[in-house]
Amino acid sequence: MDYDAIILGAGGAGLLAAATAGQGGARVLVLDHAAKAGKKILISGGGRCNFTNMGVEPDCFLSENPHFAKSALARYTQWDFLALVEAHGIAWHEKTLGQLFCDSSARQIVAMLLDECAKGAVQVRLNTPLGDIAHGDGLFRVAGARAPNLVLATGGPSIPKMGATGVAYDIARQFGLGVIPPRPALVPFTLGPDDADLRAIPGTSCASVARVGATSFEEATLFTHKGLSGPAILQVSSYWAPGDAVALTLLPGAGQALRDARRKMPRAHLKAALAEHLPSRLADTMATRIGFSRQLGNLSDADLDRAADMLTDLRLHPDGTEGYAKAEVTAGGIDTADLSSKTMEARAVPGLFAIGEAVDVTGWLGGYNFQWAWSSGVAAGEAIAARVVG
Repeated sequence: MDYDAIILGAGGAGLLAAATAGQGGARVLVLDHAAKAGKKILISGGGRCNFTNMGVEPDCFLSENPHFAKSALARYTQWDFLALVEAHGIAWHEKTLGQLFCDSSARQIVAMLLDECAKGAVQVRLNTPLGDIAHGDGLFRVAGARAPNLVLATGGPSIPKMGATGVAYDIARQFGLGVIPPRPALVPFTLGPDDADLRAIPGTSCASVARVGATSFEEATLFTHKGLSGPAILQVSSYWAPGDAVALTLLPGAGQALRDARRKMPRAHLKAALAEHLPSRLADTMATRIGFSRQLGNLSDADLDRAADMLTDLRLHPDGTEGYAKAEVTAGGIDTADLSSKTMEARAVPGLFAIGEAVDVTGWLGGYNFQWAWSSGVAAGEAIAARVVG
């Protein structure tokens, strides 16, 4: 069968690109090796899908070219996707920091996307190995189908248990596109033996500011049996490289807080003062790290300043991350230098497009990566439809 476009990947980006192109008049085929469409959507947000964020801005995305995402994000915004959600009668709510979730189930988002595909007469073929991809005479040939346009929407290798692979990178290289080395992003850190005390308090969480270099996020940090997790840690992990320090502020204004504690309970020890502000096990651990055995009343201002430094600038050196198995997304990917920021089409290979997580654009935690999937998918879908109609 002949089509105007073949889209590889029945995830968020691929399905919305297909729906957009199909409703614009293109004959579209979606191929995926998985048994279900939208598998990552189904598990996202605790099963309720954090489908976008009210605060989406280009500065919330990482890329070798920080300007690349601007065009697509401006032309299909979070408000556009929210309007689609509401048009399908899907109830939603806002959680912290502008994060939008379904009230009921992520299955509603997948059903919405498949319904939009049906409106455009899109064919979705699952359980289909891609096999070799050929290109000649202006046509791409995949799994027995032919089309002048091919869209790479297979994502990255994060969460391999869901069937995720790096096949998009292999196809991109096949056609001469560059690939920025991929790495796990929005991922927990592992800590080595020097920080065994922090690994000994798994499940402990506290408000914090986490920093890598000049980048910081003020959210919760979670201590795990392997190291560090929680929203603040996942956020800074996207900016981390092996060898970098991760700095934590566990108690803002610690210097004054400790002076107040010395005045109010001079016979108490440091652990008691810290327990006023931190979870008990973390207070115990930090008091042991700081190492004062004397009562607060016997500590000098210099002693308290030294303790405050550790509480406001705790420097840790992760020995790695938990890898793609625990990564929310993949950073790096198909080089944006080889793509049009308006259409997502490869500059040197007419008809070849790349969208979503496969591309070197990575958003913050909190719905940003879904918005990039929607925005980049619509950009490619509109370009294909315009080419067919034209």
